[in-house]
Amino acid sequence: MIESGTSAEVTLVVGEADTAMSHGSGDVPVLATPRVLALSEQASVAALGDVLEEHQTSVGVHAEIHHVKATHLGAAVTARAEVAAVEGKRVLFEYRVSEGDEVAAYGTHQRVIVNRDRFL
Repeated sequence: MIESGTSAEVTLVVGEADTAMSHGSGDVPVLATPRVLALSEQASVAALGDVLEEHQTSVGVHAEIHHVKATHLGAAVTARAEVAAVEGKRVLFEYRVSEGDEVAAYGTHQRVIVNRDRFL
């Protein structure tokens, strides 16, 4: 059973492949907004890792992002996602991506629990 407060963290050291230039979302060598969103999804998936049944998986269906700080090459960022609400098969996460004590991004991410075989 998925409960509010369940959380997980993932960490990334920003490399060339993570930049706005590499993702085509800008022309500067800083952490790309699409990569920030992917990192928040990774943390959300990790939070569900021990909770879902073997035949289940989750898929992202909605995200809101506030990218408020540039993160440079070589910096480490940590994304923390926490279950804020569960409505049937929908799970709402609140996430924060931080570089040390500074918030680089925050927002919400919603996933839906599905049967893996039926989904595929």
